[in-house]
Amino acid sequence: MKIDQSLFTAGQHALNEAYGACPMCDGELRIKYVNKSSFLSCSNYPKCDFTQSTKKAEVSTLKVMDGSSCPECSSELAVKKGRYGMFIGCTSFPECHYIASQNKNESEDVSACPKCNKGNLVKRQNKFGKTFIACDAYPKCKHIENPG
Repeated sequence: MKIDQSLFTAGQHALNEAYGACPMCDGELRIKYVNKSSFLSCSNYPKCDFTQSTKKAEVSTLKVMDGSSCPECSSELAVKKGRYGMFIGCTSFPECHYIASQNKNESEDVSACPKCNKGNLVKRQNKFGKTFIACDAYPKCKHIENPG
């Protein structure tokens, strides 16, 4: 049985494959591996230090809200879907981390937390959609109640 020696160099050949042009210079983007994770890096390193994650974003933008502006960076806001459901966030993410609060429209009675007496009890929702009542001073106070 004869072994094809080109199989041993196939991995090195894949590392040299270009993944597009660098947006900061004229270099090519190449995949790099460090500590069991990967990222794209410019071939002109160290002259150019551009890097980009290879992981897919878990958040998808559903609709950009025309006429809205982020209070932190004045970019547009968008309706997005993440792993905990829908939310309104800044389109300049990851530079800006603004997320609109969902509790502004609720006019429910706010009661003080019986455990810490500093925070207020607010309705929350876990990633499975189940509603619960918790102290808004989390993580300092971990008081939780079932809605009843």
